[in-house]
This record gives sequence, C-alpha cells and structure tokens, in this order.
Amino acid sequence: MSTETSNGMFGVTGSGDTSGFGGLVKSVQSIGSTQRPFGGYFDQVADELERAFPAFSDAIEKVVVDRGELTLFVKRERLFEVAKILRDQLRFEMCVSVSGAHYPAEVGRELHVVIALLSITNNQRIRLEVCVPESDPHLPSLVEVWAGTNWHERETYDMFGIIFDNHPGLTRILMPDDWDGFPQRKDYPLGGIPIEYKGATVPAPSERRSYQ
Repeated sequence: MSTETSNGMFGVTGSGDTSGFGGLVKSVQSIGSTQRPFGGYFDQVADELERAFPAFSDAIEKVVVDRGELTLFVKRERLFEVAKILRDQLRFEMCVSVSGAHYPAEVGRELHVVIALLSITNNQRIRLEVCVPESDPHLPSLVEVWAGTNWHERETYDMFGIIFDNHPGLTRILMPDDWDGFPQRKDYPLGGIPIEYKGATVPAPSERRSYQ
C-alpha cells in the first residue's frame, strides 16, 4: 500500500478516511482583523460606516482584507442598518449572492452567512459576513433592501437552517417542504438517505440516452 493511499489523498491524516473524499479533517485558520489603511475604496467604505456608527465596533466586528478582497464582519443586530447605508450612501445597488457555511468548532457562532455586494455605479465589490449560533440561527432578512435576495435567503435557509426574520415567504426551495434536516450542515449524515420520487419511475442507465 502506498503512503498516499494509507494517509488519504490531499495529505489528510487521522480522519479514519483513506479515500480522501469524505470525513476530511482540516484545521481552519481564522484571519484576524486588518489594520488601516485598507487600500483603495475599502477605506472609503469603512469611513462611511464609521460616520454612521461612531462606536464602529457596535456594528462591525472586524474588517478583513485578504487576497485583494474586503469582508466586513457585521453584528446581526446591525445588519439591516449597515445594508441600507451600503445601498443608499455607497451605491452598492445589487446583492449578488447570499450563501451559508457551517463551522461546528466555532462555539456560539457556528453558522455563517456570506453576502456578496456589487456597486454597478462604481464597479466595486465587497462582502458582508454574519455569524449566528446554531441555538438561535436568526438574522434580519434583506429582501426589503435588495429584492433579489429573496430566493438566495430561501436556499440558505433550506440548506443550513438559518432563519431570515421578516422574509416574505421563507420556505424550502430545493428540498421537499417536509424534509428533515439541513443538507449542507457538517453534521448532516452522508449517504443512506432514500431518494423520494412521487409518481415517477427511473429507467435503467442504458435506456436513459442514446449512445449511437
């Protein structure tokens, strides 16, 4: 048996998995807050938020500039206010995506929501990141600020169980309404889940398409 096979692919060891495609154990490095100057328009964004929130830390946990990209870690209680300032004063007119992440080791902030914003006027991009605990996975919906977040928030709810308060119709969008669990959480079981079909039959692979 080769060393690569016994240790698992991608150099992962100690996980009990020797294929490298499941149960991988990898340490997560937390990036600390970046110090000013951030560079470019990043300082302008921070300045505008500081004017709106004199006690900057009341709204923004930390500012991270990494690989030329700006991420603002926003406290959930201030998310709606921060979003309106970014839209109205800094012209971030478009929310490109809302997605989730699950870090079980981050006790008290296991669930993360990542919101990607675009200023069409100024050709600028930033990200917002909000952390909530599994025990209280609530944060404000931003549909009132950016209508396009509607389906993004529904998908994040469906996959991670994150609840967007005041969303106009927060229901599952990918899984059946009565589905149990949230498939993209790290503690969701892999495999062994029967596929549900309602009044459908699945033909044999050789009958699904023509290879002529």
